[in-house]
Amino acid sequence: MLNYLIHPRPFIFPGSRRSFQPHSTNPTLLHSFFNLHFSFQIFTGDLLLSRILIKGSDIELLKDMSNSVGHGFLRPTVLEHQIKTNSRGIGGNTLFQPQANSQIRKFSSSSTSSPSLLPSDFRGRRLSVRKLTLPRNRVVSGFAKSVLTTDPASEQLGGRFILEGDTEMKVDVKISSVPLVEIQITNSPDHLYLHWGGIRDRQEKWILPSLRPEGTKVDNKALRTPFVKSGSNSFLKVEIDDPAIEAIEFLIVDERQNRWYKNNGQNFHVKLPFEEKQVSNVGIPEDLVQIQAYLRWERKGKQTYTPEEEKKEFEEARKELQRELEKGSSLDDVRKKMTKGETQKKVQKQPGKKTYFTPERINRKKRDLMQLLNKPTPVTVKSVEEKVSVTPKSLSALQLFSKAIEEQNDANILNKKMYRLADKELLVLVTEASGKTRVHLATDQEEPLTLHWALSERAGEWLAPPANLLPAGSTSLDKAAETKFSTISIDGSSNKIQTLELEIQEGTFVGMPFVLLCGENWIKNNDSDFYVEFGGPKKPIKDAGDGKGTAKTLLDKIASLESEAEKSFMHRFNIAADLVEETMDADDLGLAGILVWMRFMATRQLTWNRNYNVKPREISQAQDRLIILLENVYRTYPQYSELLRMIMSTVGRGGEGDVGQRIRDEILVIQKNNKCKGGMMEEWHQKLHNNTSPDDVVICQALINYIKSDLDISEYWNTLTTNGITKERLLSYDRAIRNEPNFTRDQKEGLLRDLGSYMRTLKAVHSGADLESAISNCMGYRSEGQGFMVGVKINPISGLPSGFPELLQFVLEHVEDKNVEPLLEGLLEAREELKPLLSKSTDRLKDLLFLDIALDSTVRTAIERSYEELKNAKPEKIMYFITLLLENLILSSDNNEDLIYCWKGWNKALTMLNTKDNDWALFAKSVLDRTRLALASKGESYHQLLQPSAEYLGALLGLDEWAVSIFTEEMIRSGSAASLSSLVNRLDPILRSVANLGSWQVISPVEAVGYVVVVDKLLSVQNKSYELPTILVAKTVSGEEEIPDGAVAVLTPDMPDVLSHVSVRARNSKVCFATCFDTNILDDLRAKEGKLLNLKPTSADITYSEVKEENLARSSNLEEVDAIPTIKLVKKEFSGRYAISSEEFTSEMVGAKSRNIAYLKGKVPSWVGIPTSVAIPFGVFEKVLSDELNQGVSEKLKILNKQLADGGSDVLGEIRKTVLDLVAPPQLVQELKNTMQSSDMPWPGDEGEQRWEQAWMAIKKVWASKWNERAYFSTKKVKLDHDFLCMAVLVQEIINADYAFVIHTTNPSSGDSSEIYAELVKGLGETLVGAYPGRALSFISKKDNLDSPKVLGYPSKPIGLFIRRSIIFRSDSNGEDLEGYAGAGLYDSVPMDEEEKVVLDYTSDPLLVDVNFQKSILSSIARAGDSIEKLYGTPQDIEGVVRDGKIYVVQTRPQM
Repeated sequence: MLNYLIHPRPFIFPGSRRSFQPHSTNPTLLHSFFNLHFSFQIFTGDLLLSRILIKGSDIELLKDMSNSVGHGFLRPTVLEHQIKTNSRGIGGNTLFQPQANSQIRKFSSSSTSSPSLLPSDFRGRRLSVRKLTLPRNRVVSGFAKSVLTTDPASEQLGGRFILEGDTEMKVDVKISSVPLVEIQITNSPDHLYLHWGGIRDRQEKWILPSLRPEGTKVDNKALRTPFVKSGSNSFLKVEIDDPAIEAIEFLIVDERQNRWYKNNGQNFHVKLPFEEKQVSNVGIPEDLVQIQAYLRWERKGKQTYTPEEEKKEFEEARKELQRELEKGSSLDDVRKKMTKGETQKKVQKQPGKKTYFTPERINRKKRDLMQLLNKPTPVTVKSVEEKVSVTPKSLSALQLFSKAIEEQNDANILNKKMYRLADKELLVLVTEASGKTRVHLATDQEEPLTLHWALSERAGEWLAPPANLLPAGSTSLDKAAETKFSTISIDGSSNKIQTLELEIQEGTFVGMPFVLLCGENWIKNNDSDFYVEFGGPKKPIKDAGDGKGTAKTLLDKIASLESEAEKSFMHRFNIAADLVEETMDADDLGLAGILVWMRFMATRQLTWNRNYNVKPREISQAQDRLIILLENVYRTYPQYSELLRMIMSTVGRGGEGDVGQRIRDEILVIQKNNKCKGGMMEEWHQKLHNNTSPDDVVICQALINYIKSDLDISEYWNTLTTNGITKERLLSYDRAIRNEPNFTRDQKEGLLRDLGSYMRTLKAVHSGADLESAISNCMGYRSEGQGFMVGVKINPISGLPSGFPELLQFVLEHVEDKNVEPLLEGLLEAREELKPLLSKSTDRLKDLLFLDIALDSTVRTAIERSYEELKNAKPEKIMYFITLLLENLILSSDNNEDLIYCWKGWNKALTMLNTKDNDWALFAKSVLDRTRLALASKGESYHQLLQPSAEYLGALLGLDEWAVSIFTEEMIRSGSAASLSSLVNRLDPILRSVANLGSWQVISPVEAVGYVVVVDKLLSVQNKSYELPTILVAKTVSGEEEIPDGAVAVLTPDMPDVLSHVSVRARNSKVCFATCFDTNILDDLRAKEGKLLNLKPTSADITYSEVKEENLARSSNLEEVDAIPTIKLVKKEFSGRYAISSEEFTSEMVGAKSRNIAYLKGKVPSWVGIPTSVAIPFGVFEKVLSDELNQGVSEKLKILNKQLADGGSDVLGEIRKTVLDLVAPPQLVQELKNTMQSSDMPWPGDEGEQRWEQAWMAIKKVWASKWNERAYFSTKKVKLDHDFLCMAVLVQEIINADYAFVIHTTNPSSGDSSEIYAELVKGLGETLVGAYPGRALSFISKKDNLDSPKVLGYPSKPIGLFIRRSIIFRSDSNGEDLEGYAGAGLYDSVPMDEEEKVVLDYTSDPLLVDVNFQKSILSSIARAGDSIEKLYGTPQDIEGVVRDGKIYVVQTRPQM
């Protein structure tokens, strides 16, 4: 007689935490139980004999299961939820193994049923037994290929396979809510992968399911998933939730050996047993239809329906439920998902809080993001130079005293501390000079004081000072001495302080303990002795530098108060609150200083608690005081909202004492209720009572994770270490935590409940950015007290938008969804709804701010969670996510205009994609480039504002250098800008591929051989000479640099315009110049630093390879690099004329620029405009300089020019500055006025003397540009005599341009003379030829088809320059446009009035949105270029503008 054993396990309903045993006697549960399908597996010893299938009230014993290997690995609990049996009566998870071979154990097939198998609750039910007929097939084994043990065309749902030798694979298919394929490979090699996909039928291509195991990657239109190795076996589970997938096919890959395991040369094929539900025959209960109809009514805003509409709504509700069933859900699943135990009652009564089946996504309101526009406030914005060492309006007497000592030349500051004496302060300053240590004490205490002091050889000990160290009048005591303070006046009789100086000779003393005596009262440091170290911080304070670009005085004070602040959070927050008013005297630099200090605290760079006990309530109150002050600053200075948000996020929310006190009280209740008063919980309790901190949030979460993992202690430590809390840190607390938690299973439920509640209390104080607590604080909540524990009641904020609570509920219910798109939409909708409230005056503003901070933070964490999903996403999805992240960044930024236009650009790109516009990828690439520029600009502004304060304060406090150096980088990483940058980088190669842009833009296609040198900025090496041919890989190229001597190539990720100065110089100098868009290629080039490479460019690509040094001699570019053109300048003399009209332009009077524009007049087509021009000819500058009015300027320039000739190029700036001191001779003013008026040009002086002074300053700036660094070094490089360089000035009336353009009538990149290449920008042309970031719109036009221009790239320049009607003074030297030397662009053209910088919105620009307008303008520009080339007979470099659709040419020169 065999002994049988049934192993039942609790059944857990899908979506429910409730469970029951199948032998329950509860008639309701039993009824539910018998309406479900289950299977039992029956064992004798370790042999699986039979399976019992329970279908409703019928129980069937499936006999003769000895050959089933589906559960060959026995498990302790084997009660399986079985949805349906297949046609043979076998459970869906049954696998077939028809005949065992020598490697598989053969089981006995005999079995006997017995009524005693069943629990008593099953007795009386019918038990039917039937025998199974199993198919039998021969097993082939022993070869290095897998063999299927069943017929692959059969309906089997799995099988056993022999892959090689004793390596065997078993496939098991199961169903719960979805099919689950379990694969086990015994005696397996390492590094096995499943190469797989889903299919609809055997003829179709593989489908890639969206639900994939962890670690899955896409590989050549298939999925590749790693097996999990355990001992000698490998395991993998694959769930398929797509009902359209009927089967999976796969191969096994050994990646290390590059070996593939197949099924007799074919794919393995496993059919999936999706349940064939006859949903059309399933009756949907009317109560569920009623509930669903109610939910639809709620979602639609509780509209009033007519009877007909009401009937229609019921039918729609029924259809929605039908669709849920068709997806595979059961009625029970739907009921639980809908009701969650509440809705059914609410349908009948409809009172109380709403709880409903959340829709899949929200309906976002359409908004104009221009309503979110924030621009910098010019009144409060200061340059860094203006902000240097910003100080408060007046220094206190103690600050003046300290400043005087610190500025002594020979004094080295060893230590500086500031202590609080009630409402007064005590300064202790330790200095070292000439081998002697001096201790300076000063206080603004008015009552006479005596210092009771000693010296220490070991920290803290009291040793009597030697007699020779005692100041006059001191009294020597046992182990101490007493010395009286003396009173001095600092800056007047009313500003007096008490001071004392002690001189300590070199010796073994390390510090000084002391207390103060005031009358008969002792003054101590919070019940402890004062103590000052002679060694001071890790770095002397003077190593901090001069504090340029910081609120230096504020940071000095912070550093002096740090010893007080590190006692506890209460001290730190109270000190910070005291400094807030002083902070505002320093504008944004003051706030930057507070932010840096608080951030150092939050990242644990500063001590949180040192020998001081403080109540949680006191910390909470101090936090609240600081936050309220910051809240008031937010109201008063909205232009600093971004800084203030960052400060608040580091501080936490705080409270008014009630929530803080609960931290102390509630832990006692937790210990009492759960009987866990000893060990780790008691140690944590002591820490919480002594000094709670943000670490407690992490500790609480670690305990929760430990309990949830069934008391796996590794989960406790993983949570701690992941959040930066090590064992050493636990031991470092004043009340150390030495033990691990050691709970029992009967404590789990109560602890999870109580610690979950306690977490809210902790987060309410410490975690300002925690979403759940932030929402609770705004929506209101109440916690009742227990015994001595105080209760908490937080009222909801009034005046919230309609539907806002439901929106927040949606966010909370989806916050952990794998598909984050609906969550992101909900988060951003909530932020948009919240935004107007943040600008209103409300007493709960801080709570709204913390909610907004939490929503912002959750956007970042959600998007980071989606990275895996986005790996294989289509471009439109990535682009949509970019718009969401941009919107989030817009909502958080003070200066967001550029970001808004980027957002609009992405939406236009999405529209173009959806309408199948062929240029969508090209346009999207321009928006991507602009977005990168916007992010780089934001990062640079952070660095400029925060990094100087971080470095200065970090040095004062002796912090680790690495923590200081990465400060700004980490601040950027903590925001959504970093996530946005990641998505942009992910999309870039996709857009380049679609737009056929390749990895390179080749600006100057010249083959080159040289050694790789990596530099940060081309500007930093432009004046350098390389002895060997050099390939420069430069991170930054602005467009105005020179190519350094010896450079044969410049490669950069930056995007200078093809017609920028540096691009022209590269082509003229036969230097290879290209932009690389592929970060992998750039990384490879940087890794080859020092190697000799051969670059071979085409017009669209560059290939490179390492070469041997003997190839260097054969390089085609060496002679060109070393060759110096023979160019001479002819010095021009003053002609006796101060001003001439265009008819008088000759080579002796003006340069080629002026002559060419005069030549064009009357010769170009009438539809091409030429501006009226006059000139100040050669020699006028020298004539003005020699005038007796300018004798002093002349003498100074002679001295400076001599210094320059002697190699002192650092005087170039001083020379330019000196030129601006010139005075205009009256004859010059009169002649220029007459010439301009006779040429029908407006005379600036007619608008007043000030306008003439503006014009005169512009003329002098043109002359001074002769000494521009770039121009000076350029002439020096080609050995031009700089003294012979003469500067005429071309004077033209400015055309207030809509657009500006530059034409090269031969394509400069390809050299194709049949093709015109042009670039165009919005506004004035300075953004095109100057160092303005971003790309211009570029296009080509065939000369035989000028009416069909082709756009090569859309604009990404964020800034356009615009100006009122004005005059421009253009440089026109005799050193420009020389044969073999391109001097154009080296000298300045200066408008009389300052240009206005405008942030550009391309989505409203007719050049981009109106196809006909675009074609008209670009064709006109091309035709103008073609006609001018024909006029000269040679390729031309032409500059011009567009105004109201008309083309104007302002200059032309031969194309170099």
